[in-house]
Amino acid sequence: MRRMVLCVLPMLLLACQREVPVPAQPAADPATPDAGAVQPLSEVPAKLEDVVEMDPRYIVGISYPPEANKYPGLAAELHRFAQAARDELKEALPGADQQPGITYDLSLSFSTLLDSPRILAIAADGGSYTGGAHDNPIIARFVWLVREEMLLTADELIDDAGDWQVVSDYVREQLHAALSQRIDADELDPAERSRLMRTAGKMIDEGARPDVANYQQFEPIAGPGGRLAGLRFVFPPYQVGPYSDGMQTVEVPAAVLLPHVAPKYRDLFVAG
Repeated sequence: MRRMVLCVLPMLLLACQREVPVPAQPAADPATPDAGAVQPLSEVPAKLEDVVEMDPRYIVGISYPPEANKYPGLAAELHRFAQAARDELKEALPGADQQPGITYDLSLSFSTLLDSPRILAIAADGGSYTGGAHDNPIIARFVWLVREEMLLTADELIDDAGDWQVVSDYVREQLHAALSQRIDADELDPAERSRLMRTAGKMIDEGARPDVANYQQFEPIAGPGGRLAGLRFVFPPYQVGPYSDGMQTVEVPAAVLLPHVAPKYRDLFVAG
């Protein structure tokens, strides 16, 4: 419950403060550090703990699941990711002599997707607001192999570039089908429907082409016997559709993946 509060608090405050001019702050003494600046996080802590920071210029809310602390290597990866997002917010802050009419914010929540003897999967979801019409979405997935003590990446999972063609074909077929259903639900006239199918379909074909860079974010799907029934590939806004479509996902079953998975990782999946 506390993690939910930490994640929601910045968003609530943001809604109240974005359009409110920030009062002028006293000029800082050049010989002393800027009290309003975002201070760097420490090195990887012994235990990940939630973070809440509030300042007239920015709000930061970061929450972690307790499971992440079971594996120091994974905890370090999550901490580095959060640090990078926080550093980006820091770099975007206006100088001491500039007063923005909005409050910048970072809201980032890590949550557990799967906790098994073989895999701990963590999702990172949130956004960073530094001006403009909407937040910049932050989406990442971390699949930690317990025995190997390492992150499972798309490059490791399917290490032959040619094997991504089969995955791409399956994913693009599913995305095109979902697009058609969404457009049909809007009951558009034929000309407008055709136009949207072309423009949105082009984004799908580009964002889901057979390049490992397009498949970096994925979630394990639990199956029988502690093995995986497949993977859910995650696509952030703009990759395979406009911002208004939000995050999109496609589940690829083990039967499609298994022939193309690197041999050392095939035992993670349900056979057949």
